Amino acid sequence: MLAVVEIAGGQFEVSKDLKLNVPLLTGNEGDTVEFANILLTKDGENTTVGAPYLSGKVTAKILGSFKDDKVLVFHKKRRKGYQKLNGHRQKYSQIQILDIQVN
Repeated sequence: MLAVVEIAGGQFEVSKDLKLNVPLLTGNEGDTVEFANILLTKDGENTTVGAPYLSGKVTAKILGSFKDDKVLVFHKKRRKGYQKLNGHRQKYSQIQILDIQVN
């Protein structure tokens, strides 16, 4: 079974036992989280589209959290002598999909 789920403001295509990186979730390593916003499911030939959501839930386990590579942001105004360098590292959680249940 395949499902499109809304997680932390983004849409992710998930299936059972899939590991994926999502924006940082609250919770510790080993905790179980549930996502109720299922947008679409596909089971073989049958495709079901929600309007806007389907009833059901997707259960996942948090495997850990990490920071992505540093992204550098460089600002410069030519002929003014102005330049500034900023950077940031986005935080992510790695989750594993345990179960997809649709009513």
